[in-house]
Parts: sequence; structure tokens; C-alpha cells
Amino acid sequence: MIKKPAIIYRGLRNFMYMSNIIIRQATAADASVIYRFVNELEDTVFDESLFTRYYYQNLQLPHTHYLVAAEADVVLGYISCHGQILLHHCGLVYEIQEMFVVKEHRSKGIGALLLKALEERIAGDDHKLLEVSSNLRRKDTHRFYLSNGFSETHFKFTRDSA
Repeated sequence: MIKKPAIIYRGLRNFMYMSNIIIRQATAADASVIYRFVNELEDTVFDESLFTRYYYQNLQLPHTHYLVAAEADVVLGYISCHGQILLHHCGLVYEIQEMFVVKEHRSKGIGALLLKALEERIAGDDHKLLEVSSNLRRKDTHRFYLSNGFSETHFKFTRDSA
């Protein structure tokens, strides 16, 4: 039997909509909904068994945080963050890997709640930085991060492994 995780954050009082939203640690039971979220985020369909295997592995890693936003046991959003020791920062750096909110619930403060809960979760770690990369086409996402205290400081370059 899967144990229900403790609630780590409740909605901000000044957002009426948010009063029923809870932020909690993601569990193995959330794999299928997070699978759907990541497929939509990336506009693809990943191999579900491989995705689930990686998801379960990541849940066990230190400095890895997967949080979900839920209302009445319906998951509406998700954020993932991985930390690693980087020599060029001489310390622990966290990077948000994915953040997703169901389309019908965007611009209602859920993303801000997920981000705030994540920041509270990692606050006890002696980390140097919280980073995020975002695809160039996601202009609304860029505005979200800028409005939540992030600075535009880097370019990210990628190359397929093929």
C-alpha cells in the first residue's frame, strides 16, 4: 500500500482560488499523471514503461524533488528539480527540470505555489543557485520566471546525440 505523503504547502491566503490547493511530494502513484504532463509539455509520447522506470529511480535520488499541486486529490500541476555539485559554482546547484500546470488552471497561481514550495523545500540545503532552462518558444514561461525573481543570464545550447 502506498502511503499518502504529508502536505508540505497550502494555497496562499490572498488567492481565493488557491485555498483548496495543496502542494505535496510526488509519489510512485503519481507516475501516470506526470507521464501525461511531460508528454504534453514536450509535445511527444515517451515510452511509458521506460519513463516510469526512470521516474521511480529519480524519486530515490538525493537532491531530487518532485512536487505536485492537487485539489481534492486531482493533480493539477507538477515541478521537478535536480541538484548537483558543480565545480564552476563550487557547490550545490539546483535546476528546475520540468514545470507543468493543466491548461485550464494556468494563470491562477498554481505555478507560483509550486515554485514557492520548491524554494522552501531546498532552503535548508546549502545551495548556491536555483536555475531553470526554458525552450525559446515558451514566451509565457519566460515571463513567469522573470516575474518570480529569476534573471535571464545564460544561453543554453543543445545537440542531439545522433
